[in-house]
Amino acid sequence: MIILIAAVGENNELGKDNQLLWHLPDDFKRFKKLTSHHFIIMGRKTFESLPSPLPNRVHIVLTKNKKYADVDAVVVHNMQEALEKAKSKKDIFIIGGGDIFKKGLKIADKIELTRVHATFEDADTFFPEFSKDDWTLVSSVKHEKDEKHRYVFTYETWVRKKK
Repeated sequence: MIILIAAVGENNELGKDNQLLWHLPDDFKRFKKLTSHHFIIMGRKTFESLPSPLPNRVHIVLTKNKKYADVDAVVVHNMQEALEKAKSKKDIFIIGGGDIFKKGLKIADKIELTRVHATFEDADTFFPEFSKDDWTLVSSVKHEKDEKHRYVFTYETWVRKKK
């Protein structure tokens, strides 16, 4: 199964300058739980924005730069190649950025979306729009603000409708 996983603002904002626009520790825990022991596909900028490789995951970095190499990741140059490298796993997660999500949306079976209930006018990267005609919301769990979370957010799970 190919799964897009992202946290987005009300207007599908993902981030600015390769950084998230919020700090949601419970969302980080959920991301870790869902993606651990799986392949994660990401763009080069997303990979370089990580403080270090994420433990217990195989990083597949998609880049147009044919000379790009990194010892902590499998480097590929198109989505088909990325999927072939990850085919031995049941679930493959696409974790960003915006262009990679756009490519992944065409082939994904599922979207794990954390909807942050706020808008962020200075965002420069966005999650692609997707049609509710093509996707079904199968789960929605709200998380209120608290001492560790400045924003209300909702975990949404979407599955592609069968055609």
